[in-house]
Amino acid sequence: MKILNLILLMIWTIMMILIMILNLISKKTFYDREKSSPFECGFDSKTSARLPFSLHFFMITIIFLIFDVEITLLFPLITTINLSNMMNYSLIIISFIIILLSGLYHEWTQGALNWKK
Repeated sequence: MKILNLILLMIWTIMMILIMILNLISKKTFYDREKSSPFECGFDSKTSARLPFSLHFFMITIIFLIFDVEITLLFPLITTINLSNMMNYSLIIISFIIILLSGLYHEWTQGALNWKK
């Protein structure tokens, strides 16, 4: 057992060293005096520091994340179908789906789901 642990430790150490070496070799950053200097007002930078980003992608991502979390909250209810009576179970599921659909309706009426404006 001690031999196995020693071999595992050696393999882990070799893998970590290889990952560090590959990280140093594959760096894609360029050290430039202009990029390394702190940003101050009044100085014109060589390149733009901002990346173009669409707010629609951000809103769709947030909406997806919210609905994904709500759907994952539904999964434990499937396992409790045998533990509770059917009336309570259907009432909980229907109320949860109504809350989910009302959130979707609110996002739709606010225009967050419209791609073209």
